[in-house]
Amino acid sequence: MLEETTMKALMLGGAYAAVGLAAIGSSLGTGIAGGGAAGAWKKCYAQDKQAPFLLVALAGAPLSQTIYGMILMILIKGQVAERFQEWPLFLMMGIFCGFGLAFSAWYQGRVAAAGCDAFGETGKGFANYLMLLGIVETVAIFALVFALLVM
Repeated sequence: MLEETTMKALMLGGAYAAVGLAAIGSSLGTGIAGGGAAGAWKKCYAQDKQAPFLLVALAGAPLSQTIYGMILMILIKGQVAERFQEWPLFLMMGIFCGFGLAFSAWYQGRVAAAGCDAFGETGKGFANYLMLLGIVETVAIFALVFALLVM
C-alpha cells in the first residue's frame, strides 16, 4: 500500500497532466493556425488586398482546450483531500482527458489554418470555418464532460 502523500502526489499528477497536455495541444494548434494566418496575410499583402483581422479569431481557437484542462485540474485538486485513495482514477482521467484535449487543439489548429488560407484568399465563408472549428472543439468538450461524469 502506498503512503498517503504518494497517493496525493499521484492524484495531483493527473491534475497537472490534464492542463499540461492540453497546453501542449494548444501550443501546437495555435502554432499551426498562426502560421496559416500569417501565410494568408502575406498573400493578401502581395495582392494589395486588405488583410482580414478576423484570422486572429481562427488562429486563437485552439487556446480554449487549455482552459478546459485548467478546469479539470482545479476539480481534481479539489478532490485530493477526500478521495486520494482513488488516485489511479484521477491520474488516468487527467492523462487521457489531457490527451483528448491536446489532440482536439492540435487538429483544430489544422482546420483553422485551412480556414485562414481560404478566408484570406476569398474573403468569404468565415462563419463556415468557425462552424468547423466548433465541431473539432466538441471533442474537447466531450472529453471534459465525460471526465466530470466519472468524477
